[in-house]
Amino acid sequence: MLLPSLLRGAHLLRPCHPPRRHLSRLLDRYGFVPPASLTPTAKEISHGTGAAADQKRRTKKPPYRPPSSLDRGDRPASHSDLPFDFRFSYTESSPDAKPIGLREPKYSPFGPGRLDRPWTGLCAPAVDTTLRSVDAEDPAPAAEKDLEEARRRERERVLGEPLTPAERSFLVDKCQKNRTKRQINLGRDGLTHNMLNDIHNHWKHGEGVRVKCLGVPTVDMQNVCRELEDKTGGLIIHRHGGQLILYRGRHYHPKKRPVIPLMLWKPAEPIYPRLIKTTIEGLTVQETKEMRKKGLHAPVLTKLAKNGYHASFVPMVQDGFLADKLVRIDCKGLPKSDYRKIGVKLRDIVPCILVSFDKELLFGGGKTMMKAYRIMCTRHSLQFFN
Repeated sequence: MLLPSLLRGAHLLRPCHPPRRHLSRLLDRYGFVPPASLTPTAKEISHGTGAAADQKRRTKKPPYRPPSSLDRGDRPASHSDLPFDFRFSYTESSPDAKPIGLREPKYSPFGPGRLDRPWTGLCAPAVDTTLRSVDAEDPAPAAEKDLEEARRRERERVLGEPLTPAERSFLVDKCQKNRTKRQINLGRDGLTHNMLNDIHNHWKHGEGVRVKCLGVPTVDMQNVCRELEDKTGGLIIHRHGGQLILYRGRHYHPKKRPVIPLMLWKPAEPIYPRLIKTTIEGLTVQETKEMRKKGLHAPVLTKLAKNGYHASFVPMVQDGFLADKLVRIDCKGLPKSDYRKIGVKLRDIVPCILVSFDKELLFGGGKTMMKAYRIMCTRHSLQFFN
């Protein structure tokens, strides 16, 4: 009985060799042998592997690069036929006001290489004012006059015949709030350059567009209406408070609209002379101090609201000067830049001289008071009353 048991365990003592079986049983069943031409040699295998590796290394996928509006590629700089200087704001900046310095280098807000006009730090002029020769005359006045005449003729051509009362009433009713939601909001920055493109986009869908004006620009609404008509080429057919209806014209064609390059960022404002002088013109230092102390106790004429409508503000100040030579205005809640812009508008429109922008503590709260002082001057003075 021992011998059969040894014979049964003998196969366990044999060396174990891996079975020579393929992954598929088709070769055992059909006996298929591939020809020599389909069997690559070791040299070919090594050569093919190296070539594939080199090709894979050469065709490596480039890293992801996010799109940028500053990358123009091979595209040329855009050209615009608009016959006026490009500014950030057309209502809150005056070409006659000369700054005394710049806060940053002359980086064009249109982006590098995107516009064929140079940026001077204030605007992108439509006329190249660079003198090519010292003996030559300045060509800027004549060129600007020609641009103004061309702009006037083009505007008259686009507007065409005047609207009849029935057509005007129909357009005004069509642009009301209960009929359409299309509206342009004009805020503290006034009529900006990019807003011109928005107005032309609205004109593609309708003959008129509603413009709502609030904030600092409403102090001088005549300037807002004038700049809107001048820069867009349209016509204001209705005005109710700060709401305007801007008509595009009879012969306006959306596909022939002017090219308006967009500003990519807001440029830094230049440095202007101080609004508040150490001494008021015509007064001594002591008299100026007494005038400012007196202004702290003067009654408040009115209180300005943030993002309000201030069209009646200038007549109110002019009437206040009839009763007293010193006027105080409550600017609590307004940003510092807002009441400084309002002070500049008062100085030019009333006209008057700004005394101070003081902060006094009354009833536990801070109040910013703007005091404007009227001085009767002669004709050779800077400020005077007619």
